[in-house]
Amino acid sequence: MGKGRPRSPFSRAEEFNAKVGTHLPILLAPMASVSPPSLSAAVANAGGMGACGAVLMTPEEIRSWAEEFRRLSDGPFQINLWIPDPSPVRDARLEERQREFLGRWGPVVPAEMGDAVLPNFEAQCEAILAVKPRAISSIMGVYSSAFVAEMKARDILWLATATTVPEARAAEEAGADAIIAQGMEAGGHRGAFDAAKAETGMIGLMALLPQTCDAVSVPVIAAGGIADGRAVAAALVLGASAVQIGTGFLRAPEAKIPSAYADRLARTEAHDTMLTRAFSGRAGRSVRTGYVEAAASADAPPPAPYPVQRGLTRLMREEAARTNDAERMQLWAGQAARFAEAKSAAAIVHDLWGDAFPYLR
Repeated sequence: MGKGRPRSPFSRAEEFNAKVGTHLPILLAPMASVSPPSLSAAVANAGGMGACGAVLMTPEEIRSWAEEFRRLSDGPFQINLWIPDPSPVRDARLEERQREFLGRWGPVVPAEMGDAVLPNFEAQCEAILAVKPRAISSIMGVYSSAFVAEMKARDILWLATATTVPEARAAEEAGADAIIAQGMEAGGHRGAFDAAKAETGMIGLMALLPQTCDAVSVPVIAAGGIADGRAVAAALVLGASAVQIGTGFLRAPEAKIPSAYADRLARTEAHDTMLTRAFSGRAGRSVRTGYVEAAASADAPPPAPYPVQRGLTRLMREEAARTNDAERMQLWAGQAARFAEAKSAAAIVHDLWGDAFPYLR
């Protein structure tokens, strides 16, 4: 195990709880667009940590999210940002082919939909510092030394997502207070530092977690394929100080996802998920929907880069949400989706820990 890490799973969990202000070592994953204050507050009130996936949010939206959370809970929460990619290289012919393909799955896609613009990263960072969450998390790289210094000056923890041991080491060297070891089982976007290697550098959590724990001296949080008490216990035994769970909370009413999404998760086995760039241009794990499989076929055009592809698919995604059509909806899901239960977020938190406890005694 990594230097200075207590051997007892309970000792590690208690030490982590004291550090972040939780009662239980269970963190909600910061899922963009599906981690509303209602869900985060419910998890925090049950003893865990809430989360906000802020990559698509303006500074005002970040402030509003935090204000609503704090009206509902006095527990801790994290806010997550993606480390920005270089500007995308545009290909007009490819985008035209994509628009033609997407036209078969939804409304006609005007050319200007590819001109997707993300919120200003620096302004987002300033807003998050002002909000002062207990932690700021990162994905797809590390924050600048200047921003890390600002976090530490405000006593805000940095939880850095890593998908490989070298990424974990780089994050620790950059000043991360904890590493989120994201196994390939995780739903949604992969946190690979190099976007081009997101599909080729896939490591399962059972292999990644103990190797990461051996490689770094900061606490490690396990993420990916965790949605029941057995997996929570396994992660803690393998060296994690806490777990981070996304898909396992999505069927809770506080998540407010479309009914077709929630229903599909209930019958999604591990082999019913796959990696795709078809929604955003970045690799993410999704349910195998009709659109996702069609986009992976040999005669489909390759996706445009992020965030161009996200802009091109926007009209289809919005129409799918309006019509509750799961075959075209963006259904991010981890490989343990079948274990997600349709009950309150508080009940999920309590059951996860209650079911894990006997394995840890």
